[in-house]
Amino acid sequence: MINTARIVGTGMAAPDRILTNVELSTLVDTSDEWIFSRTGIRERRIIADGQNVSDLGLIAAQEALAQAGLKPEDIDLIIFATMSPDQISPSTACILQHKLGAKRAAAVDISAACTGFMYGMSMARGAIVSGEAQTVLLVGGEAMSRFVDWTDRTTCVLFGDAAGAVVLRPSSSGQGVLSTVLGADGSNAGLLGYPAGGSTLPASHETVDGRQHYMKMNGAEIYKNGVRKMTRAVKDALAKCGASANDLSLFIPHQANKRIIDGVVEALGMDYSKVFLNVEKYGNTSAASIPVALHEAVMAGRVKKGDLIGMVSFGGGLTWGSAVVRW
Repeated sequence: MINTARIVGTGMAAPDRILTNVELSTLVDTSDEWIFSRTGIRERRIIADGQNVSDLGLIAAQEALAQAGLKPEDIDLIIFATMSPDQISPSTACILQHKLGAKRAAAVDISAACTGFMYGMSMARGAIVSGEAQTVLLVGGEAMSRFVDWTDRTTCVLFGDAAGAVVLRPSSSGQGVLSTVLGADGSNAGLLGYPAGGSTLPASHETVDGRQHYMKMNGAEIYKNGVRKMTRAVKDALAKCGASANDLSLFIPHQANKRIIDGVVEALGMDYSKVFLNVEKYGNTSAASIPVALHEAVMAGRVKKGDLIGMVSFGGGLTWGSAVVRW
C-alpha cells in the first residue's frame, strides 16, 4: 500500500557568474565584513543575460531525472516553486514542460516565496498518495537578481540565483516524506514582496519611477517571525511522526541568513554538526534554497539510506513550511 512519496533523484543548477561581497561594495555602501558578519554570505550567483529561471530549472530537472533513472515522458506532474517566474503567464512550469519534453505532465507554479519548495513537497506527496500521480518533478528556481534593487543594500546583498529539483515516486517501505507542516499569515503580507506589477498596481511610469517593481523587505520583522515560525514548524513536523530534533541525522534549514539559522538551531537545541550550510556561497536563493542544499548534501555523502532529515523554510506571505523525510 502506498503511504507516502520518496525522493528518488535530486539535481541543481547555479549560474557561472559569481558576485562577491567585495564586488558588491563597489555598487552600494557596504563591505565584505559588514555583509558576512550580519548574514554569513560571502558570494552569490547571478543569472546570465538571455538566461531564464526555466533554463536553470531545466538543468536541475535533467540531473534529478538522470539520478532517478527516469525519462521526461515518465513525469505525471511538474510543480515549479518560484517568486521570479519567466513571466506572469504562462506558468514557468509549462515553459519547463516544453523545454524538458515532458509531454504527459500536468504543470503548475507555486507562489509561496521562499517557502514554495516546502509547499510543493506537501502537494507532491498528496498527489502521489491519492493516486493522482506516480512521478512528480518538483522544482524550486529563482532569478532573484532580476528583482532586487541594486541601490538598496538591505536587500541586494542577500539574494542570489539558482534552481534545485527533486523527483518523487510512491513508497510503501517507510522511506520518504513522513510529515509536512505548512503555515501562513497574510496579515503580515507587507513585510516582504513586490509592491507593483500585479493587478493592484499595474506597470506605469509612476510605479517604475518609484522603483516599486523591486523587492521590498522589513528585515527586522522577517528575522523575528522567521526564527519563531520555523522553530515551531520543525517541532510540529517532528511530533507528527513521533520524533525529536535529536533523532535527526541532518537538518536543512532555509539558507536565508546565518543569524536566522543560528536562532532556529539554538531554539531546537540541536548539535550544529547536523546542520547543512551553503549560504556563504549562494546567499538566499528563495525557493531554490532547500533543494540546492539537499542536492549538495546528497553529493557530499551526508545523506545515507535510513537517515532522518528535517527541512524548514520561511518567506513572504508570510509563509512557512517544514518536512521530515526518511531517506
